[in-house]
Amino acid sequence: MAWLGFGTFLVGMLALDLGVFHRKSHIVGFREAMMWTFVWVALAFLFAFGLRMVSGPAAAMEFLTAWTIEKSLSIDNVFVFALIFSAMKVPRHCEHKVLFWGVFGALVMRIVMIFAGVSLINRFHWLIYVFGALLIIAAIRMLKSGKSEIRPEDYLVVRFFRRLVPMTESYRDDRFVVVEDGRRMATPLLMVLLFVEWSDLVFAVDSIPAIIAISRDPFIVFTSNAFAVLGLRSLYFALAGLMDRFKYLQTGLAAILGFVGIKMLMIDLFHVPVAVSLAIIVAIAATSVVMSLLRTTPETAPDFCE
Repeated sequence: MAWLGFGTFLVGMLALDLGVFHRKSHIVGFREAMMWTFVWVALAFLFAFGLRMVSGPAAAMEFLTAWTIEKSLSIDNVFVFALIFSAMKVPRHCEHKVLFWGVFGALVMRIVMIFAGVSLINRFHWLIYVFGALLIIAAIRMLKSGKSEIRPEDYLVVRFFRRLVPMTESYRDDRFVVVEDGRRMATPLLMVLLFVEWSDLVFAVDSIPAIIAISRDPFIVFTSNAFAVLGLRSLYFALAGLMDRFKYLQTGLAAILGFVGIKMLMIDLFHVPVAVSLAIIVAIAATSVVMSLLRTTPETAPDFCE
């Protein structure tokens, strides 16, 4: 019943988004992005409150902790999306449509990965140590990596798409597929969507084990992922003009992944209460954001009148 109710909610919100609020492609301004960011954060807290009423405070705390981890890590997705859109020269009014369908695909992929991950850990307990080690490796990799430019031709998924799928030379407004000279052809926008889906899949490989470390309940793991992912589009448009200021973000995200990885490796030796985990994760994320804003100077301010 809970799955049916949440599924109905997801379908309704996605239909409302694409069918009503963004029926016509347009450039999403800062004010609109902030409004939707607030809406998704508020909905996540309302859901946590409802979960507390129905399933108790422990379930609500697990949801909030998992959502906070996913929300923090999703900020890194924002940087990648900006790099992809810049590298592929995506028209600004098409960005929301790409992210909408990217989110839809991400939800489908993640529910499969979540059920598989929870099932495997419940059956093979030793896999939790493997996931913990992978998170620590991901944290080290994140510390070493910089926000360099993305070159689409360096990625196999892009090269295969260009080789196998007939594609127009330029964008055709916000359309993914067109018929020209009696031939059905993809537009570069479809390749951008595939690239976005691929990048989310890479991020999910790191983020889902981190969430499973907080809860083994597939419903809590998926709903926390869903609320964070659904708010990702508005977060992108809200932060698009501020990305150069998040100087210490990757350090903070690496620290969160490292903390969760260590927690997984120590699970049979020492139990970290969920409330303590939430406090540590919030403190790390907040510190990295505040330090970034204090140590950098904004070159351009977002237009609040858009």
